[in-house]
Amino acid sequence: MANDGGMIDVSGKDITSRTAKAQGYILLGREAFDVVKAGTCIKGDVFATAKVAAIQAVKSTPEIIPMCHPVLIEAVNVEFTMNENDKSVTVRVAVKSSGKTGVEMEALCGASAACLTIYDMLKYTHKAMTIGEIKLIEKTGGKSGDYKR
Repeated sequence: MANDGGMIDVSGKDITSRTAKAQGYILLGREAFDVVKAGTCIKGDVFATAKVAAIQAVKSTPEIIPMCHPVLIEAVNVEFTMNENDKSVTVRVAVKSSGKTGVEMEALCGASAACLTIYDMLKYTHKAMTIGEIKLIEKTGGKSGDYKR
């Protein structure tokens, strides 16, 4: 079947174990950073909420990114690292699946959603937070092989 745009035909691909890790970064500023550190956000637990958002985004990626295939998500791990020096948080999302296509977009969506959720939870402190450096850290499996940044 010729591909004239749209979703890629993966029917001939083998089912393999696939993983992807992505990360994002949000520069909070002193006030928002102190709120997270003290656990005093008026909207609730910032990291617990951002973790749920990341997991939901991973599972919803084909609804957000038009040409992504639905995949069976077998595991999602979300980690947050607070960086005192620049008053930021780094989010890392790892996704695992067995299928015919990779989970890079799922990991990237998860990291993005976690950063956006952190922004939403803390925007009452100020609006100048900056989200950036959303990137794929590594992926395994599939025809294209492994990748590590």
